Amino acid sequence: MAANDTSTRLLEIYDALYRRYGALNWWPADTPFEVCVGAILTQNTNWLNVEKAIANLKREGLLSAEAIREVHQERLAHAIRPSGFFNVKSVRLKGFVQWLFERHGSLDAMFIGDWQELRAELIAVPGIGPETCDSILLYAGEKPSFVVDAYTRRLFSRLGLVGEKDDYHRVRSLFMEHLPGEVPLFNEYHALIVEQCKRHCRKKPSCEGCPLGRACCLATP
Repeated sequence: MAANDTSTRLLEIYDALYRRYGALNWWPADTPFEVCVGAILTQNTNWLNVEKAIANLKREGLLSAEAIREVHQERLAHAIRPSGFFNVKSVRLKGFVQWLFERHGSLDAMFIGDWQELRAELIAVPGIGPETCDSILLYAGEKPSFVVDAYTRRLFSRLGLVGEKDDYHRVRSLFMEHLPGEVPLFNEYHALIVEQCKRHCRKKPSCEGCPLGRACCLATP
């Protein structure tokens, strides 16, 4: 498929999803730092569990970089227990905050400068994989870095645009290379993908009423 054709198709998919679901207003957070925490906590769990963990952190006055730096790890782990893998995630949160202070001094300072260089730095932080990194860049830093997750791979493999086994970089490059690098577009597109996969493009698909209709490889001829 030619580059222009791919760009057109990606935008047509976006338009179809937006017409169905409207603006979804992601990421649900009060501050950029809360986005960072949520991006780490959502690894290997669902968002409802993350919300419970974040509510605990707010109630205990722990939802700031300074508070997480100073709190004992056992207390932090207890607060984020609803998110699962809480011992591992408490280590990751503390590691991220330590790196943040040592390397940049603050979250605002972290987002100043070239975001692609920052992306390379963030991915090197233990526990910050590509999806977590891109979520932080896009939703906390408002940088045009497209977020890919399992939903993205599932939907776009069924649409014939990526392979089921394509790695993160390959799937992300589809969007980075063929869409305008616009933060609002990337923000909304990822949210729409998640909504589409929750409603229709499940592991066991529910195709009736799907807004993408016959664009999907699973559709009957």
